[in-house]
Amino acid sequence: MEKGKIVSIEDRIPKLKQIRKSKANKRLVLLLSLFFILVACVLYFLSPLSYVNSIKVEGNQYITSKQIIKLSNIKKDRSIWKVDTGETAANIKRIPDIKSASVVPIFPNSVKITVSEHTRIAYLSIDGKFAPILENGDILKELESGENPVFAPVLIGFKEGKALKLLLDELDKLPVEIQNAISEIHHDPTKTDNYHIVMYMNDGYEVSATSRTLSEKMIHYPSIVSQLDPDVKGVIDLEVGSYFKAFNGPEEKEEKMETETE
Repeated sequence: MEKGKIVSIEDRIPKLKQIRKSKANKRLVLLLSLFFILVACVLYFLSPLSYVNSIKVEGNQYITSKQIIKLSNIKKDRSIWKVDTGETAANIKRIPDIKSASVVPIFPNSVKITVSEHTRIAYLSIDGKFAPILENGDILKELESGENPVFAPVLIGFKEGKALKLLLDELDKLPVEIQNAISEIHHDPTKTDNYHIVMYMNDGYEVSATSRTLSEKMIHYPSIVSQLDPDVKGVIDLEVGSYFKAFNGPEEKEEKMETETE
């Protein structure tokens, strides 16, 4: 080294310039990327790309998705991020069927509505129309013309009062699979039992029982039916004990059925 001559570090280490330049380039790329992402976000929020394009409904069994979307009052000319989820959920819960509702926006332009409904444990037949009865005992207005009762039995001959309340309480104690096996329940009071009922089952059997012991007796229905000839239909009497009597015909018979508790 010549006396008095200063050699810079960059000259002594040529790679240092290249490293610094590489770091500067990466920093520039990062800043440009953030800038373009910010611009893209602004354009997305301001453009129709963020407008509601689809609404998905989950958890509904009785109320149609179309009805729930109408209740939500979500407009398709509105950004999904401007949907008031709390207000929308409150709009949906205005109908008695809905127990709870949640609304979630999903990028880029969808909204998901998840609902939980009160179970309909029966339908009350009123002048040829059917009024759903919820698990909490509420009786709703009759179904619209063309709507049919589903997933629950139809109650015929009942009026609001003790007989109806007792029946609903007993139905609510039964497993869902047994509730769904019942097609119709007719109020058929006798001189000795104002709570006597006749049930028509989806598998073709008829059941004579009393609402007083309905849940206690009907819990054994699957076991009772398993002992019967599926080709011979008839009446299963659960009022006192468990008896089967075939419908009138050459194979008419009456026999005592065994239950799991006997």
